[in-house]
Amino acid sequence: MNEVGKGPLSGVRVVEFTGIGPGPHCAMLLSDLGAEILRIEKEGGNGWPNAIADRGRATATVDIRTDAGRAFCLEVCARADVVIEGFRPGVMERLGLGPEVLLGCNPRLVYGRVTGWGQDGPLAQAAGHDINYIALAGALDPIGEKGGRSIPPLNLVGDFGGGSMLLAFGIVAALFERGRSGLGQVVDAAIVDGVSSLMSFFDGLRKDGQVSLDRSENVLAGAAPFYRTYHCRDGREVAIGSLETKFYRSLLELIGAPVDFLSAQYDASTWPERGEMLAAIFVQRDLADWVALLEGTDACFAPVLKLGEVADHPHMKARSAYVSKNGRAQCAPVPRFSRTPGEIQDAKGAEELLEKWRAS
Repeated sequence: MNEVGKGPLSGVRVVEFTGIGPGPHCAMLLSDLGAEILRIEKEGGNGWPNAIADRGRATATVDIRTDAGRAFCLEVCARADVVIEGFRPGVMERLGLGPEVLLGCNPRLVYGRVTGWGQDGPLAQAAGHDINYIALAGALDPIGEKGGRSIPPLNLVGDFGGGSMLLAFGIVAALFERGRSGLGQVVDAAIVDGVSSLMSFFDGLRKDGQVSLDRSENVLAGAAPFYRTYHCRDGREVAIGSLETKFYRSLLELIGAPVDFLSAQYDASTWPERGEMLAAIFVQRDLADWVALLEGTDACFAPVLKLGEVADHPHMKARSAYVSKNGRAQCAPVPRFSRTPGEIQDAKGAEELLEKWRAS
């Protein structure tokens, strides 16, 4: 085991009370940037074993409902910099491991909590998942075709965009502040809050009348013919994002479409007909043909890749966006640092890590 990680969070000690979704992803981000992670999980794990999202940790199997389990948790949290937990509000308090207790034992502790609805409010105790949180935050309604159902965009927007990313940002901000005050604090990362922040860009444009979130008029949600996907002859898809007139001109010229499409480009009444005409053009060739013609141009083009194809794309290869670890290709640590780059840490032994913590 490396004594010290390479990333900017080297030396930061994190206790992760295992959960699903945003908590494990947040811990992975911190681990990739050098933090030491001790995961505390129940017998049988969290039910969602994931060799990639669970990487770079030491794991201790502990029944935190018992006196012995609670004593173990109190010991490791007293030696930690950060705690991550994603239980419903009040669960950790009932277990005797809430912020008041842990910060009482370790005033420098940053206590990170991620939930869907937040620690308070009428829905705080209600069950929910990503689709519910993004629905309430206004992110789900604009996604989908006119007259159809809303389409959940996997659980990227809520669990990870508004959840784990917000939690990681909050934890790092609290660690930075601790450098001035010497004190830890609680980070309440609610997914509904995070998604509301993600939607601020659209909310500002909507209120200023610059963008409509109506599905028939939403430029950024597939209504416009110059910002959507199209099927190819082989059934694959291309993604077109020619929002600016100069980029749309480049697309039209390269694929042989009428350049007069540039007139009234943003007139939504023209979009259905023009979209049909562009669809008829794209379906005439296979995806590989469109890649050969359009990739790397100013047409704002990309092939719609399957996840298993991403690591082999020339651009992703050139940037080493995927690296080989434990016999499999997996996403590299992000973001990238010029002086203190992160790395995927090897799995650690819980006893070995605890001995290190106890000795310092």
